[in-house]
Amino acid sequence: MRRSLLLALGVPVLIAGVQQQGLLRRPPRVLALLQAPASSGPAALQARFSRPMLLTSLQQDSRLTPPLAHRWLGRGSQLLLALDEGERIPEPLELTLAGRGLRGLPLQPRRWLWDPRPRVVAVVRVAGGEQLQLRGHDGVWFPLSPIWPAIPVMRPLGDGTAVAVASRLEDGRLRLWRIPIRQDNLHSLAPGGRPAIDRPAAGSPQPLRPDPVIFAHFSSNRRGDLLIQSGGLDPGSSGTRLLQADGRQRQLPWRASGPLLLAPEGGAVLVPGADGLNLQALPPLPSRRQILPGSRDLSSFCPQAGRALLVRHWPDYRRSLELIEPGQPPRQLWLGTEAVLSSSCSRGGQRVWLLLLDGIRRPQLSLVTLDAQGRRLASRELRGWEAEPGTGLHWDPSTGRLLAVLRRGSGRDQGRQPPRAVLIDSRGLGMEVLGPEVRQADWLPAG
Repeated sequence: MRRSLLLALGVPVLIAGVQQQGLLRRPPRVLALLQAPASSGPAALQARFSRPMLLTSLQQDSRLTPPLAHRWLGRGSQLLLALDEGERIPEPLELTLAGRGLRGLPLQPRRWLWDPRPRVVAVVRVAGGEQLQLRGHDGVWFPLSPIWPAIPVMRPLGDGTAVAVASRLEDGRLRLWRIPIRQDNLHSLAPGGRPAIDRPAAGSPQPLRPDPVIFAHFSSNRRGDLLIQSGGLDPGSSGTRLLQADGRQRQLPWRASGPLLLAPEGGAVLVPGADGLNLQALPPLPSRRQILPGSRDLSSFCPQAGRALLVRHWPDYRRSLELIEPGQPPRQLWLGTEAVLSSSCSRGGQRVWLLLLDGIRRPQLSLVTLDAQGRRLASRELRGWEAEPGTGLHWDPSTGRLLAVLRRGSGRDQGRQPPRAVLIDSRGLGMEVLGPEVRQADWLPAG
């Protein structure tokens, strides 16, 4: 009986040991490959393997076509492939993923097609009103929305899954919509398969609020959360709501003197107030408030977490541009009498671009490039151009280009020209004017 008991207990242990040895001898596999938010470079991929991997073998055996400089980061079974800063992506990348696990077993090579470049999304003026349209990498524009009388507000979500818009009714009120976007910018290739990236597809507009409103403002972060400020004429109709990427909704308690802005990395919101700029932690995080006193406005966020550009207003009507870094006092990069229309920055502020307006009777627009110490690296006078109010200056690290909305200034013999989306090379400041007449434009991240 004792022998039978020992046998009964030992057989499962033996089977488990054999299974464990079999699992240990299995080669590593790719469990998931996802596009990661690139906060400090042009693009990144998050890779999860079934076994801990040798980082050096992935670096040596994997291949990128075209052969852009990159590095593997991390340890264990969850690793990050990041392109080096300054690399420009001219076309979709083909990744051959290969390497060895810590036990020396080889990973079965697999091919992936990856296009991390964002696309230009814009409010385009068409016959009958305005329409949300997307520009493909081939330069072809295609519609994402119905034609509405006007689309005064537009904001792409930071994860590239949708665009939030406000369409104007005939009586001037606004309808709020979320237009979902399906993208296919990363997929596995079958052996001998022909690399191709499908064009993004838009779903039907989803109402964000059942009733029309008088005003609306949107903000989003890289997680894909959407902040909605809106209100009507009725008492108590105004409010701020956070629609999280997982579908949950929260009412936010803050009343602000201006638009609220979500921090790019998530978890916080910037609240302008009479005493300065307040950074508030978002629920369900513990309540925490940081304040930066003074007459300052947020100009733009930098890709790296915690970095931002602020415009400070001085009593003598001068303005300065300041760089904010975690744990550091604001660092002044520029001081002058020109109006700062918009700005943008790379990484943590290693490069900063300013769109400035000088003069009253004959305003002159110019674009300036600064380094992290405020030294002027390049500048270009944009003679004959005007900036479309409120459209911003948007940086794309994957192609090294800035996006702005400009229009030709009016002359004596002709009226003002319609605004156009303009791509600006961040190094030489050369300009490429895109075709259609637009109201506003931004980058739709590659989701």
